[in-house]
Amino acid sequence: MEEKQILCVGLVVLDVINVVDKYPEEDTDSRCLSQRWQRGGNASNSCTVLSLLGAPCAFMGSLAADHVAENLPDVSAKDFEKVDLTRFKWIHIEGRNASEQVKMLQRIEQHNARQPAEQRIRVSVEIEKPREELFQLFGYGDVVFVSKDVARHLGFGSAEEALRGLYSRVRKGATLVCAWAEQGADALGPDGQLLHSDAVSPPRVVDTLGAGDTFNASVIFSLSQGKSMLEALRFGCKVAGKKCGVHGFDGIV
Repeated sequence: MEEKQILCVGLVVLDVINVVDKYPEEDTDSRCLSQRWQRGGNASNSCTVLSLLGAPCAFMGSLAADHVAENLPDVSAKDFEKVDLTRFKWIHIEGRNASEQVKMLQRIEQHNARQPAEQRIRVSVEIEKPREELFQLFGYGDVVFVSKDVARHLGFGSAEEALRGLYSRVRKGATLVCAWAEQGADALGPDGQLLHSDAVSPPRVVDTLGAGDTFNASVIFSLSQGKSMLEALRFGCKVAGKKCGVHGFDGIV
């Protein structure tokens, strides 16, 4: 039998990246050493990393034939109804149009309710932007990734504070994960034990664009391989750290 896939639902964009010799100071000009165009977007980046790690994966989002496109719609619940859920072992949702995504998540829950335990789809949700509409997504998913920006927006000063303060929002049995840049990443599950992994810094930081997406994908990959949450956190920090030391995603594995 063909191995089931990991599906990432969310955004794909075109990133235009300028490389300079040092981070520019405010209101100053800097000479650009080079420029590249790179496919980006949280869900797209996570799918790229999953593929590089060797996971069978798929992406669902709006695509355009042109290099530059405007006003592409987000995936709707109606779009998602066309997805054959039996193809997937894990579905990752990048929080965007939350009211539609709640309907998608409920469809997955209804599907899982009809399946034996070993056939159920595991679900993760990313809440990255500090937008009130997205906070309803805390109540869905086996794994919920909350960003440092959201945690700070809600008044928390560390990953541990955020996890303890927000855990009541996730559903029973879920694990809440928060990465905090150079301070590493923490997770809190239903047993109440706080798990922590230190960050892994590269010899030289050259490109942090997509590091969070890399972390999320690596955690998902590790968990989908049957690893523990602590092992997944450590793997996520390791791969995200390696990504910060290279341009783009080539060479992270």
